[in-house]
Amino acid sequence: MTPSEPPFRPEALEAGPEVVVVTGMSGAGRSTVGNVMEDHGWYVIDNLPVMLLAEMLKLAEKRTDDIVPRGEYSRIGIVLDVRAQGFETLTAALDRLREHGWRTQLVFLDATNESLVRRFESVRRPHPLQGDGRLLDAIQAEREVLADVRANAEHLVDTSGLNVHQLTRKISPLFMSGTRERLRLAVLSFGFKYGVPLDADFVLDMRFLPNPFWVPELRSHTGRETEVSDYVLSQPGALDFLDRVESMLEPVIAGYLRENRRYVTLAVGCTGGKHRSVAVAEALASRLGSREIATFVVHRDLGQE
Repeated sequence: MTPSEPPFRPEALEAGPEVVVVTGMSGAGRSTVGNVMEDHGWYVIDNLPVMLLAEMLKLAEKRTDDIVPRGEYSRIGIVLDVRAQGFETLTAALDRLREHGWRTQLVFLDATNESLVRRFESVRRPHPLQGDGRLLDAIQAEREVLADVRANAEHLVDTSGLNVHQLTRKISPLFMSGTRERLRLAVLSFGFKYGVPLDADFVLDMRFLPNPFWVPELRSHTGRETEVSDYVLSQPGALDFLDRVESMLEPVIAGYLRENRRYVTLAVGCTGGKHRSVAVAEALASRLGSREIATFVVHRDLGQE
């Protein structure tokens, strides 16, 4: 939009198209997220120059061509990386769109340096900012460029340690139609020895419970299995802990709903992410699910050992 143009508003649509911009660290899973969005009926554009974002939304507003079905552009996904033309103006561009009534959200994908290095080494491709330098230097340079965008994102998603299928399960609730009015609560189990999830809103430490790893007949099983779950939840303090977490989250979730926050990550950790955290995550997801809350479970480190 040039300065001489009048502000455009999405009045041709009931609430304007919903626009989600997905960006983040190279290697953190943008392509996977773009595929998930398409699978859920979003119209996805890869690396649209930022200065053309407003023009794209004007086309979505008009939709006068009979060739384009009504609703074709009602949910638009823009997948961007740091090389997109005009990327440095992204935050300001989204602010302008919101001022004129468009519904926009920014999703930022992040991962630890170790995870990103492993991914680039596995595909044997250079980092887009690497040039003739070191991979870690390129990753750090990208973090510095993206710092402002990351700070302004509505959703921060940590993809460290997740394979394609786990990331798909974790990210899908953000884009599923028919559930966007509910709070989506991701209950994520993890092992502290693999690192605390970057996107955790709450972190619960289950290492105060006895570890089934030291029970020979339970060691090879996981917290998803009845014998391990029963053992963990029967320990002194376990059920009282679940009750207190549930009570603690009641006013928090009510506040999130009032403030229009729709995606929350509750991380549950133990030493290796196999027994205690898995059992407790499953139990909490079962307890917290309701008409207002859509819960789903992701076991980040299950199978790491």
